[in-house]
Amino acid sequence: MDGSAAAVMTKPAFRKVDWLERDIAVERRDDGTIVLKSRIPLQAYATHIPAYLAKWADEAPERIWLAQRGGPDRQWRKLSYGEAKRTVDALTQGLLDLGLAEGRPVAILSGNSIEHALMTQAAMQARLAAAPVSPAYSLMSQDHLKLKYLFDLIKPAVVMVQDGPTFEKALKALDLTGITVVHVLRPCDGIKSVAFADLAATPVTSAVDGSIAKITPGTVGKLLFTSGSTGMPKAVINTQGMMCANAAMMMQVRPRERGGPIPTVLDWMPWNHTMGGNAAFNPVLVDGGTLYIDDGRPMPGQLEETIRNLREVSPTYYANVPAGYAALAAAMEKDDALCRSFFKNLSIMAYGGARLPDDLYDRMQALAVKTTGERIVFYTGWGSTETAPTSTGTYWDTERVGLIGLPFPGVELKMVPCGSKYELRLRGVNVTPGYFGQPDLTRKMFDEEGFYCIGDAGVFVDAEDPLQGIIFAGRVVEDFKLTTGTFVHVGSLRTDAIAAATPVVHDALVAGQDRAFIGLLCWPNLHACRQLVGNAEANYQDVISHPEVIACLKKGLQAHNAATTGSSMRVARAMLMVEPPSIDGNELTDKGYINQRAGLERRAALVEKLYADKPGDEVIILN
Repeated sequence: MDGSAAAVMTKPAFRKVDWLERDIAVERRDDGTIVLKSRIPLQAYATHIPAYLAKWADEAPERIWLAQRGGPDRQWRKLSYGEAKRTVDALTQGLLDLGLAEGRPVAILSGNSIEHALMTQAAMQARLAAAPVSPAYSLMSQDHLKLKYLFDLIKPAVVMVQDGPTFEKALKALDLTGITVVHVLRPCDGIKSVAFADLAATPVTSAVDGSIAKITPGTVGKLLFTSGSTGMPKAVINTQGMMCANAAMMMQVRPRERGGPIPTVLDWMPWNHTMGGNAAFNPVLVDGGTLYIDDGRPMPGQLEETIRNLREVSPTYYANVPAGYAALAAAMEKDDALCRSFFKNLSIMAYGGARLPDDLYDRMQALAVKTTGERIVFYTGWGSTETAPTSTGTYWDTERVGLIGLPFPGVELKMVPCGSKYELRLRGVNVTPGYFGQPDLTRKMFDEEGFYCIGDAGVFVDAEDPLQGIIFAGRVVEDFKLTTGTFVHVGSLRTDAIAAATPVVHDALVAGQDRAFIGLLCWPNLHACRQLVGNAEANYQDVISHPEVIACLKKGLQAHNAATTGSSMRVARAMLMVEPPSIDGNELTDKGYINQRAGLERRAALVEKLYADKPGDEVIILN
């Protein structure tokens, strides 16, 4: 037995998860197209999402559904399933009493909150689509063009804000004629609004049950906004059937152990995004679990809230972006009590948004083993707002990061040859019927067989053994050629380069179209850079010019270059940037995904500096 095999055999076992069997049918066509589909049927699911609130309000009325810190002492405010159902019914009655036309949306401008969740369920029960809008469109934008555009697109009947004065500028930028404004905390001066508490005190009549009885799987439950590469948001129709089916898929591939702890999740991901609003939120409700709303974020000044919460909440399932895990690992390496609380009941760690760096994977597993004697599986999935969202997942014990897994029951994955990789397409009950109010864009979504053309690419881990899964290979439209004729796969290069430059790089733009070599424009991870330079107050300008940060970036990218072959993956130059991605400039989509094309166009002057014949000191030259 060689040393590497012995090392694998001596690794501690993974904490047990009863994964669904990987029973995948593989259809290989003459033109090279491959279609993957699970042979296992999708399990039964309810007609609509509010049915699960009613189920648990009946079966476990005292169980806590939602919790969020609030008040001057920041203590947990907890809401049971029974209390939530009564409030949602009252809100539903209040919405019905407004006499709104069926299908007109309820727009929610503010972030995650208990009231946000209750209004979403009430809108669904009243058969009014819930339309959560990224708070950035209201609070970060200077011109509110996207906000005004989408209001004109969906024409909401109701707008809810957590706090009127906070959203005053956005509200006053909108034409609110015929729109009912609902405020939770304070009204906005000069804008007529209804208090959430008053709406939640509406006496309930039989009209509520009558409305619920009319909900069908085809009823629009949500409108979720995605900008993609177009710059302006598209309103993705999420039907009740889509959302219920997708929750069933996710739970079928990783069912919880009978008799185990109540499903408990602490999560910060925004509900205006499909990962937070559907993939995180819906399974907790379907499974009768408890969702702790985390007001923390994986960024400087806000991570401490997450750490505080994890000292008190022991999740059974935890999801975060790689930057969040990096910050959490650093905290747990200094705090055994935090480790014990985090790993106590944890069965799965999930990641998304970017590839998880190998060294970060190893650090988290070392902490798990030190605390529990077991490793914890890292899980990830893949999909989009248009697929409600996840269509594939890594539903087996795997040590490999960067996979997107295999299709769920009920999903067909079509892989069309595209150079050295495959363009990925999806068909299934979780796929949207289209974009609200944009039939021309809807027609372009699907191929001749009805598969949704998502625009992503993938490759097999092993073409001879598809059960080992698929690796994400970036966006098809982002790839380009160097002047040498070499084709650059931006997605895989970007994720690998960011992983190599961890922890100092948060994200990056890949340049090189019609150039002789590849260059990176990098956004620094301010929190990690501050730790590296030993200055908790350092600003972006301070860190991007600091020798320690530059050395760390250079060392990581040179190691990446040494491990690659050919110019298609080798980075020749890099720069660190001060200005964050711009919402108004279309650099940052509502998903938090960097729009490469828009970013490079907006930062054309920096690209020219990167490729100057005599580059300045700000350009980092790599081997």
